Amino acid sequence: MFVWDDGDLNAEQVAAISEPNNVFLMACPGSGKTRTLTYKIALELSRLDDPKKWVVAITYTHRAADEIRDRIEALGVDTMQLWIGTIHAFCLEWILKPYGLYHRRLMNGFKIINSYDSEEIISRICSNIRTERIRYGECNHYYESRGLVLTCARYRAPLVQRVLNCYHQQLEDNNQIDFEQILYFSYEIISENLAIAKIISNLFSYVLIDEYQDTKEIQYSIVSSIVKASRGRVKTFIVGDPNQAIYGSLGGYAIARNELERLTEVLFTPMALNKNYRSSRKIIDYYRSFNVSPSATVAEGEHADYDSIITYDQLTHKEDLVEIVSRHIEDSIQNYGVLEREICVIAPWWIHLAALTRNLVNRLPQYSFDGPGLVPFSRDNENFWFKLTQIVLTEPSPSMYVKRLRWAADVLNDMELALVDVNLISPKQLLKTVNSISISEEDGLIYLSSFFDEMFCVLGIDFNLYPMLKDHHESFFNSAQNRIDRLRSENAYFATDIGAFRRAFKPRTGIKVSTIHGVKGGEYDVVISFGLLQGLVPNFNDLSVDSAKKLLYVIGSRARKNLHLISERGRFFGRGQNREERQPTEILQQLNYAYDQDFP
Repeated sequence: MFVWDDGDLNAEQVAAISEPNNVFLMACPGSGKTRTLTYKIALELSRLDDPKKWVVAITYTHRAADEIRDRIEALGVDTMQLWIGTIHAFCLEWILKPYGLYHRRLMNGFKIINSYDSEEIISRICSNIRTERIRYGECNHYYESRGLVLTCARYRAPLVQRVLNCYHQQLEDNNQIDFEQILYFSYEIISENLAIAKIISNLFSYVLIDEYQDTKEIQYSIVSSIVKASRGRVKTFIVGDPNQAIYGSLGGYAIARNELERLTEVLFTPMALNKNYRSSRKIIDYYRSFNVSPSATVAEGEHADYDSIITYDQLTHKEDLVEIVSRHIEDSIQNYGVLEREICVIAPWWIHLAALTRNLVNRLPQYSFDGPGLVPFSRDNENFWFKLTQIVLTEPSPSMYVKRLRWAADVLNDMELALVDVNLISPKQLLKTVNSISISEEDGLIYLSSFFDEMFCVLGIDFNLYPMLKDHHESFFNSAQNRIDRLRSENAYFATDIGAFRRAFKPRTGIKVSTIHGVKGGEYDVVISFGLLQGLVPNFNDLSVDSAKKLLYVIGSRARKNLHLISERGRFFGRGQNREERQPTEILQQLNYAYDQDFP
């Protein structure tokens, strides 16, 4: 039985982990949510007495899954009976792969297209419509259990529906499915075949869900079908923070406990983690101004009494952003002794950050940065070649061996899904092959292309014969080129050498540069956030007060000590006579708060 040392957990955390019934846990920022989830998984793994049972943990990101697995292994707990990953990976592994033949669209096999492919297809359909002008950005959609949901303005719905009908027909004609359909087809299989839900439920001992506030209705429905089929045998532990529910435009929402009980037909014990060990009392009091759901957060950590600085700048022009952000960085490091890795720069859109990051690199060459635009490929964790790139560009070392071995197993699973015969290739053999290859090439993309060709030549496999691998290969390199073209359109400099590519996979050491959505889960001594403007925060797709509050709550709650907010001037929207300057985020501008002076 797994036991923890005295002082590892506080009373709230121990109560949540020890609760024998289903748990509905609300956790404030900095309350040790990940630690609590990790220890709960470790405890349930140690309690397993059936070698055929699994503990399943569903996380919002692959990064979170890797972090939690690493923590559990560091505790000395065997993870052989742990499955942990995103809901999409869960659906593929437990529903679509074994039971896809029970669905009309999947019975003859299927290929998964990534987000880049999806955008390319939809954009092409939009460009072919001559009667009306429509853009890819208007065609955002997701699925609920009752079907497709459009996020566009109501008057645009018929046109968007027409585009999506063409898009989905093209996917069907090519035996392809996208990420949203992974969820919808999984739901259809599991809800229309109750025997399948029961079979799956018999394999699980515990289901844990992280960041429930970002979960979609269809995801709740999939998991609930399994829990319900178990008739209470599968226990559930769900944790999150309703105030950080910032994925509403994608269908995510913080489910109420009574609704979850109705879906699962089991009762949940409500619990809370209210002690923030991260931020100062001043920072906590500030971001609680943006609460949407009531919380009882209290400062308990070493920084609780820190005399934080909170500033708000509405005067800086966007052309002067690099200078102002640089001054905040220099001030933090030189006058407050803050480490580079403890500073984070946040903005709503990555394209703003990409240009800023490279300009900061030029303005502050003495510091290192970790942000978008430093390498041209995106972290598409569903793309086969990105997964392989992760192994190729991560230095072999004893400390990374277990993780790289796990990645190798994941790559082999994808190859098997693509119908490649991998029975004679073990994860160790794949790693040995990767480690044995040496490519003399400085250009990052050329290096990777050459590496992939050499590796598959050594393995005796022609990946071009396998449609899924070929399609993902084209997407990986086309997406990178598209990213380069977008950055060049802004006359921006970016690194394309293999050294820069390798640095992207090294442990984070520099000043973090991230979007609001990308920084969730992070914590920093100093947070600098710009782009706090109507149409950006909140996004033009959702201009509600609650949306703005949740985004500001996430920004503020990342900071331990100091927080610098900027609503810069000089950003416009519209065209011609309708062109207008973006105004500061209303909910922020209306807040009556005595901010500190920017600089001494």
